[in-house]
Amino acid sequence: MDDVKYLDSDTVFSTLSPAEAVDALTQSLVDGFEPENDIPRTIRDVSAGNMIMMPAEIGDWVGVKLVGVAVKNAEIGLPRIQGQYLMYDAQTMTLKSILDGAALTTLRTPAVSVAAVRPALSRFTEPVRVVVFGAGPQGTGHVDTLADVLEVDLAEVTFVVRTPGRVGDEVRDRGRVLEAGTAEVDAALSAADIIVTATTARTPLFSAELVRQGAVVMACGSHDPDARELPAELFRTATVVVESISTVLREGGDVVMAIQDGALDADALVTMKQFTAGEVRPAEDRTVVFKGSGMSWEDLAVAAKIVDRAG
Repeated sequence: MDDVKYLDSDTVFSTLSPAEAVDALTQSLVDGFEPENDIPRTIRDVSAGNMIMMPAEIGDWVGVKLVGVAVKNAEIGLPRIQGQYLMYDAQTMTLKSILDGAALTTLRTPAVSVAAVRPALSRFTEPVRVVVFGAGPQGTGHVDTLADVLEVDLAEVTFVVRTPGRVGDEVRDRGRVLEAGTAEVDAALSAADIIVTATTARTPLFSAELVRQGAVVMACGSHDPDARELPAELFRTATVVVESISTVLREGGDVVMAIQDGALDADALVTMKQFTAGEVRPAEDRTVVFKGSGMSWEDLAVAAKIVDRAG
């Protein structure tokens, strides 16, 4: 174990920028990785919540993320998600590096969302207005990643939460904070160019009629087939981008239930690989929705770049 390098949270974030994480994911797809061939994760319930194991293999590396999700941790001041990422040499299966799993997840999840919709972001030629449901690490992470990747400025950032009084300065420094269910939130949604949902909600957070045509929506809050953040009607006239068809039909409640409700045809789904390659090019006035639930290959694509950079 003396030869195993441990990369802590600070090292993860300082080694790779959000934009570089987006590039690492895109490059894996360009180099020929097929997400449909990814190894499905394993999720098991435990008394505190659940344990998640996410193995993957890309090129010279085999990696696995071991994550514990404790649903009540926020009540005692601890992170909801904790874990480690183990990196093995693909030829010898020798353990080479261990990365802070929560930091890696915080970096890669918004990078996945932005990489998935990046071709649609070029439609914005003026400063954009962003609405984010959720003010946790993924909510702020999406804002930071968008700021690092967009060629235009963020004109306004609005975080929507249930209890504004619990939101700290690290969120308020990035934008204003509004209480969910208010007229101000509806107004912000109607004007939004980009909408992000990064919550634990199991029912839709807003009405589809509030989303303007041509907006870009990114949903990453759940990986359960019976939970959704987005209303079914939003999918009816949108181009819907997903990480992989099999994964989203197994885990993506937003998509699964929109299909069940008759608002979406599974045959119309566009994969992240197809969208980033330019195989599908929606009109600029057509809403683009990305539903992500997280896949094992994404962690490895980002982790490999971090390990390579860290030396």
